[in-house]
Amino acid sequence: MSLTITSSAFRHNADIPTRYTCDDEDMSPPLSWTSVPAGAKSLVLIVDDPDAPDPKAPKMTWVHWVLYNMPPGTTSLAEDVDAEDLPKGTLEGINDWKRTGYGGPCPPVGRHRYFHKIYALDTILPDLGLPTKAKLEKTMHGHILAQAELIGGYQRKR
Repeated sequence: MSLTITSSAFRHNADIPTRYTCDDEDMSPPLSWTSVPAGAKSLVLIVDDPDAPDPKAPKMTWVHWVLYNMPPGTTSLAEDVDAEDLPKGTLEGINDWKRTGYGGPCPPVGRHRYFHKIYALDTILPDLGLPTKAKLEKTMHGHILAQAELIGGYQRKR
């Protein structure tokens, strides 16, 4: 079996419930994954939006959450998980709000796609401080054993 990531809050390619967005509680959704490959030494989670600012004319990928060095035995993150409740050893990067932690969907226009990506690595990464997604991706290059993604969509109701 290959690595998979799911959420009990929404299905792949379905809408993300409003409670996980800036229009409501802005809390992280529950996430779980299965089939982490043997030999994995750590896991990375990146949540981003490639449709920013306008899905009809995207100009950037907006980063919502960056976690790395999760232990390979970790199989889930609870809804509304905060830094103190992350699995022991997990380190955080910064999102595009220039802070750690989860920042929910808040698209300025149109329906955006939000990619929840899990990576199994063959190494434990060094402490990178508060890396950006780009720095983390550069550091994990060549160490990815498996990866999976869960896509959810969201459009604000105005």
